Amino acid sequence: MIEAAIGALVMLCVGLGGACFWLMQGQQKLQKSIREQAERDALHDQRIREIIKRLDTYLAGSVRMGEELHDLRKTLAPIPDKLTQIEQRDPANFSFTQAARLVGMGASIDDLTQSCGLTQAEAELVSKLHKGPKSRK
Repeated sequence: MIEAAIGALVMLCVGLGGACFWLMQGQQKLQKSIREQAERDALHDQRIREIIKRLDTYLAGSVRMGEELHDLRKTLAPIPDKLTQIEQRDPANFSFTQAARLVGMGASIDDLTQSCGLTQAEAELVSKLHKGPKSRK
């Protein structure tokens, strides 16, 4: 009877040893899986930081561009009024409206200076203001 009890205990110990070995292997696989997941998480975190940095760069560029556009609008806003003032200053001179029509028909800056009596700067201004959308780039 004692021999049977000892045999049963030996079998139980062998079974427990096998269960411990199996659990140890499972724990090792789990630790390996956890390390691999940590490496993937670190890679994802690095990619996210890079994307955030790029987005910040794009945002800063967009803000600067918006500020420059705002400044440009403020600079260009008075031009139509100034052109009207110039046209109304001396009606005896050639009309800027007629010069604008010539630009619409394809007149060059030299044509405007010669036929309208405009200065080079005035001819360039009228040309830039009245060229069609096809020729603006």
